[in-house]
Order: sequence, then C-alpha cells, then structure tokens
Amino acid sequence: MIISPARRTLSVKEYYFSLKNREIANINADRASRGLDPVINLGIGSPDGSPAPEVIDALCDCARKNGVHGYQSYTGIPQLREAIAAWYAKWYGVQLDPACEIQPLMGSKEGILLLSLAFLNPGDKVLVPNPGYPTYTSATRMCEAELLKYDLVEADGWYPDFGALEKMDLTGVKLMWVNYPNMPTCAPARRDVFEKLVAFAKKHSILLINDNPYSFILNEPQSILSVPGAREVCLEMNSLSKSHNMAGWRVGMIVGAADVLRELLKVKTQMDSGMFRGIQEAAVEALNADAAWYESLNAEYLRRQAVARRIMDSLGCTYDPAAGGLYVWGRVPSGTASELSDRILYEAGVFITPGFIFGSNGEHHVRISLCADVPTLEKAYGKILHVVQNDR
Repeated sequence: MIISPARRTLSVKEYYFSLKNREIANINADRASRGLDPVINLGIGSPDGSPAPEVIDALCDCARKNGVHGYQSYTGIPQLREAIAAWYAKWYGVQLDPACEIQPLMGSKEGILLLSLAFLNPGDKVLVPNPGYPTYTSATRMCEAELLKYDLVEADGWYPDFGALEKMDLTGVKLMWVNYPNMPTCAPARRDVFEKLVAFAKKHSILLINDNPYSFILNEPQSILSVPGAREVCLEMNSLSKSHNMAGWRVGMIVGAADVLRELLKVKTQMDSGMFRGIQEAAVEALNADAAWYESLNAEYLRRQAVARRIMDSLGCTYDPAAGGLYVWGRVPSGTASELSDRILYEAGVFITPGFIFGSNGEHHVRISLCADVPTLEKAYGKILHVVQNDR
C-alpha cells in the first residue's frame, strides 16, 4: 500500500459475518471434496422468504415505465413518506408529519453511520449497549468518538440498569443507542422501560435512538415515540427487512424531530442520489399490508422457533421461553460460546452465532437465526444431536 489508511479505519475490523462467511466457504470446499453436504448456516438474520406478490408486481410494473430510472429525491417520493406515516399511525399509534418527520433510508444500518457522522466530533461520547449490534460500536469508532458501554445482563432481563447508568460519568455524552425488541437477546419492548429511557435522555440532554426493526416478528409492535415527550429527545429507526422479507431491497427509515433529520440529510445528500423509484413504490405496497400478512409471517416463525429451541435443548443451553423475535438466544451450559459454536461448525456442519461478537456480556451465549425453513432446521437438529449423543 503506497499510502496509510485513515486513522478511523484502524479502530475497526471487517464485519464478523463477512469474515465468517469466507471461513464457511473454505469449510464447504473441504466438505465437498469429502462428499459431505454444505454447512447449514443459522447465523445471520437474513429472511429467506419473499415479499408479498403485490410488492414484487409493483417493482416490476414501475421498472417497465419510462422516466423512472433517473435520480430520485433524497427524501423519498411523497407516497412513500405518506405510507410510512400511515404505517406508524396504524400499528404504533404514532402520528408523524410525512413532510418533515420521516427520512427514508437504504436500510436502517445506513442510519447508524449517518447519525454518527452528523452529530459526533472526535472525543464526544456515545452510550452503546453490551451486548448490542456491532455497528453501533464501529460507527462510533469511525467518527473517533468515545465508547461508553452500558451493561445489559440476563438477571435484569437484558434491560438497562438505570441506577448504574446514573453512576457513570456522562459528561460529553451526545448519543445513546437502544434496541427494543432487542437483538441479540430477544428481550421484548416494554412501555415502562421506554418511559425510563425517555426520562433519562431528557435529564442528561442526550439524543436517544431506538433501533426497531424486529417489532413485528413474534412481538407486539411498539414505538418509543408513543411515550409523551419522546420526540423532544428521541429518534427511531425502522426497516422493512425483517417485517416484509425485504432485507436485500434495503428499505429503512428514521423518524422523529424535523430539525434533527435536517442535519442527517446534510450528510445523506453527500453519499447517495436517492432510492430507485421502483423500490419505493414496492415499499408503499409492503407498508399497506393488512394483519393477515403479519399473522402468516409469525405463524411460520413460530414453527421455526419451536425447532430452534429443540436445538438449544439438545446443546444444554437455557433460554427465555417468553422471548420472541427473529432469533433464539441461549446461555451455554459450560465453557464459552465461541468454543461451542466452533465445535458445532466443524463437527456437525452447522453454524450458530457465538454471542461474543455482540460484546463481552454475550460471551456465554449463542444465537440461532430463524431464517431457515423448518426442514432445514430439523436437519440441523439431527446433525447436532448426532454429535451430542456421540459424546455421551
């Protein structure tokens, strides 16, 4: 390399799943040479289903039209913003002004970096959950801000300890990331926790962001913006990735106070030139889905969850039987999650995610994604059971 990389890149590593996918590709090549089937990947939460037929039709119909293939508005077409507003009103009981309180995103993951770039200076502080989505940490580091990790622990139901938060040195804290329903722990959203979070943010003048893409998967939809006064200090990110089987389409949103979204837009307009019109029109169709869509989606995930829990049982892992979400999160019976994950990968040909990637409080937990159909999960269960029974 003839020049040095930026300092900001020295503080982060390649995303774990990117690295792991390459390792699994190498394992699959070896397995194929020995006449074995490929690894069953129960790691990342990428839905394997398809969007509703009318969503796909809307994309195709738009793509065939003239005059729709150019650059689009940075703030999205009015129909999309109006559909997001109607969706929030119907399912979350939150009224939003589609003209200024909604910013469409190319996936909610984009919003994490955009917000960080818009508001963080080197040396500013950010409250990040442990365990939590790794991108909160990497975006903070790339902005050369300071991480303040706050603990989520099993004994507290994976909710913040507000007494412990108050004892932290909060000088210079500008942002706080929360994520309920939670990933990776599957702790559901709770109104009382949202109320405490809003009060905490107000007391300390912190911008609080709830990352909310899992609210429709085996959960009752809730929004932190439904708490009175939340809009003064809170934003919420959301996505169609999980709720509508559209992860690869990259359709997300951030909603909240107009003055905050204007700052984010300054950054976004430097980074892209708008979302393809056909995807936006398809997203409108997706957001107009009735209750039957979500009921069907959850009926399938409930069947998958039952098998994933049997896998956890076979491994001796314990989990919360009341938890929902796109995953099953379990405590390993002994040793570390990394040891168990590697053993199952190399001996059974099944990959389950070790919790250490989400932070030190996940070191003794593993996560199983429900983004595989029931026959695939049953096959994984049989492979793991064979390994476990051979140890006895």
